[in-house]
Amino acid sequence: MLELAGQQDGIADSPLAVRGLTVSYGEKPAVFSVDMTVRPGRMTAIIGPNGAGKSTLLKAALGILKPLSGQVRVYGEPLEAMRGRIAYVPQRASVDWDFPTRVIDVVLMGLYRDVGLLGRITGRHRAQALDCLDRVGMKDFAARQIGQLSGGQQQRVFLARALAQGADLYLLDEPFAGVDAATEKAIIDVLKGLKAEGKTVVAVHHDLATVRDYFDDVFLIATRKVAEGSVETAFTPETLQATYGGRLATAQVDQLSRALG
Repeated sequence: MLELAGQQDGIADSPLAVRGLTVSYGEKPAVFSVDMTVRPGRMTAIIGPNGAGKSTLLKAALGILKPLSGQVRVYGEPLEAMRGRIAYVPQRASVDWDFPTRVIDVVLMGLYRDVGLLGRITGRHRAQALDCLDRVGMKDFAARQIGQLSGGQQQRVFLARALAQGADLYLLDEPFAGVDAATEKAIIDVLKGLKAEGKTVVAVHHDLATVRDYFDDVFLIATRKVAEGSVETAFTPETLQATYGGRLATAQVDQLSRALG
């Protein structure tokens, strides 16, 4: 396994550090004894074939799934104590888009810590929500029903909801899956803007061709960790072949090798 120098000792400084994480669906582990150390202020892609444990790793790190074993630390502290610093964008396919709610109401959900469970939505809150929608190019759709939007538009709205949380760590599960090119550009521009603000972004990602353009670091997984580090050191034909095995065609490896220089 390839690691950045000193990463094993970086729990206290890491926005997200996982040690010995194992998650199982039945008898077969979906994620087995995984260590991961996310570097602050960078964009990290979690990469691997279908069924490799990418989304499972993210959900277990968030506490959505209960691991069999392992430890998760967020900025050096237990997860429960640091949830206010985390924003999560789930896979679009996992959301019930038939739920009757307006776009602005979805974004206002991201302000629940500020508003409170039974708190009153104020003009300031609505202005914040509209500003977040504006950042993802969806301000003009604020009054639209969420189910009336295209897949790409829905993804932008959920990103706006994450922005409303004002988090330090953003975790996204396949944010570019099934979206149009304009939405993909809008999302990556927002994520790079977050990075410029000193925020940390971790995303499950499937398009190997865009990894170098979009991300600083990579984490490659095939149930177990295969490699971890900067794009320059860990995203190589050798680590890709070790991660994907026969599921990555030779032609794809050759094409990526040329792209990686």
